[in-house]
Amino acid sequence: MSRQKRYHFRNLYLTTTVSIALVLFLIGVETVLVLGARELVGKIRENVDMTIVLRKDITPEQQERIEKLLSVAKFARDVQFVSEQQALNDHISQMGEDPTEYLGYNPLSASYVVKLSSDYVQKDSIAAIAGALKSFDSVSEVLYAEDVVTALDNNINKYSVVIVSLAAILLLVAVSLIITTIRLQVYSRRFLINTMKLVGATSWAIKAPIVRKNIVIGLISGVLALCMVAGLIYYSQHSLGLELISLSWQNAAIVTGVVLLSGVMITLLSSIVATNRYIRMTTNDLYFI
Repeated sequence: MSRQKRYHFRNLYLTTTVSIALVLFLIGVETVLVLGARELVGKIRENVDMTIVLRKDITPEQQERIEKLLSVAKFARDVQFVSEQQALNDHISQMGEDPTEYLGYNPLSASYVVKLSSDYVQKDSIAAIAGALKSFDSVSEVLYAEDVVTALDNNINKYSVVIVSLAAILLLVAVSLIITTIRLQVYSRRFLINTMKLVGATSWAIKAPIVRKNIVIGLISGVLALCMVAGLIYYSQHSLGLELISLSWQNAAIVTGVVLLSGVMITLLSSIVATNRYIRMTTNDLYFI
């Protein structure tokens, strides 16, 4: 191969790598935003509390039974006991008045404040939990912000549809760009493909070098894209004070897997499809495309 052709193909591979890296960067950012939205929803849900108000005449045995139930309940992320005296102190500090001065007794009851797990902060789930707890004779009432939970369910469902739709559109655009880039790269080798076919090379013998090179390009592009995503996350946190996503190993593994797998799979399939097209063409057809 002449020096000019080698230079041409090096430039072509470099251009292909950079183009695919930019598209994979878009997929990486898309993944980060989806994970960030999921984390934000989880944090919002975990701020919802449920208060279990106990009856005044509750016995130690009944209270122990409720406490054991809450300690093993999957819906309870954290449980805090509030005694009658603590409830009175909180009321005095918030309202600035002591009801015992004019009632002669403490009207407030002991309670358990339950921080709910995010998976259970849904209208139907909370209603079922509250109904089960109200069945205890020792429980006076179960309080939670029903309007807030309902509004949260409705808004999250709406925003989830919007986020998923945007992600699907961006993914479609990204995949289309990668496929177009690979097709242009294979297009520049169409006469080489035809020559190999004319000398008797099998279909897979023609495709194999192109597929291998493009898989390597996909991996290199994926690594470059991950470096850009990491740079974006670092800049957003340290310069803008904006946390797009928590840097846990689970999230890092998901983003890495999505970007690298996308790079490999899309380049693999695009290479096979594009090469097959030119293998099926006759020599004369190659001059008219």
